Amino acid sequence: MQDSGAETASGASYAYKASLIGSAHRFELTDQGLSWRIGGRSGLWRYDEISAIRLSFRPVSMQQHRFRADVGHTGGGRIAILSTSWQTAALMAPQDNGFRDFIVALHARMAQAGSRAELTAGLGRRTYAVVLAFLAVLTVAMTGLLIRALIIGEFAGVLFILGFAALFAWQVGGFVRRNQPRSYSFDRVPNALLP
Repeated sequence: MQDSGAETASGASYAYKASLIGSAHRFELTDQGLSWRIGGRSGLWRYDEISAIRLSFRPVSMQQHRFRADVGHTGGGRIAILSTSWQTAALMAPQDNGFRDFIVALHARMAQAGSRAELTAGLGRRTYAVVLAFLAVLTVAMTGLLIRALIIGEFAGVLFILGFAALFAWQVGGFVRRNQPRSYSFDRVPNALLP
């Protein structure tokens, strides 16, 4: 998928492979609207018919730097646009510039069309609250283990817990920070949720 962010005569285009099996998901910004082809399905959504966009940071084991845009239609449909593409069984390649350019152009086209779409960033509020509650419980448990290791003089255990906590905070902290629920406007697309 090298043609991930090419400009066409009518507008910007973007494509990615969501899996090794199956065809690429293809999107194009035309004068009429967002044209998409996913597998055997295709459609054209006028920019004023797009009801919502949710941007989020969604790392996976094969690609720690992956972003996602969920686009909703007034008729009830929803499509996902990812910033990575499967290349081989062991390689998921980032398409950072193509994804960024396409998402920014989509927002600009929607603004020009007078769209009233709901623009949200991060996780849903309930999901985010559950993530924070889980992290709070984990922090209490790790603190308890750290105190116990200090009391019994198990300094190797203390170092292990501190190292694990630092690694965990580094890995999960970015996810939590980037995915904080919020709304945004067409002219202020959140940079933290674009590659």
